[in-house]
Amino acid sequence: QVQLVESGGGLVQAGGSLRLSCRAPRAIFSVFAPLNMAWYRQAPEKQRELVATITSGSTTTYADAVKGRFTISRDNSRKTVYLQMNNLKLEDTAVYYCSAYTASEGPYWGQGTQVTVSS
Repeated sequence: QVQLVESGGGLVQAGGSLRLSCRAPRAIFSVFAPLNMAWYRQAPEKQRELVATITSGSTTTYADAVKGRFTISRDNSRKTVYLQMNNLKLEDTAVYYCSAYTASEGPYWGQGTQVTVSS
C-alpha cells in the first residue's frame, strides 16, 4: 500500500543533478519527526538496494556507491525528506523509492520515481 509521495525524478545527463522529494501526507502521518526515513533504488533486473538513511535525529548513512555525491536531508515542518543527487552516473539509473519506519512501525513505501541518467 503506497503511503508516501515521491517526486523529482526525470531524465538527466551524466554529471548532472536532481533533487528527489518524499512527502508524508498529513492525512496518513499525523507526526513525522519520529520517523526514520530512507531512500532505496531498484534498477531493471536488480534487487532493491538501500541508498541513504536519515534517522529521526538526523543522523545519516550512505551506500558506498553514492557517498560524496548524494545528500539526504529532512524538513520536519514540511513532513518531507529530500535526496540531492549530484554528479549522476549512468549506473544511478533506477526507480527511487522512499521509505519511512520506526522501531515498531513500517516500513511504509511510496510509489517510486524514475531517474534516468543518459550519456
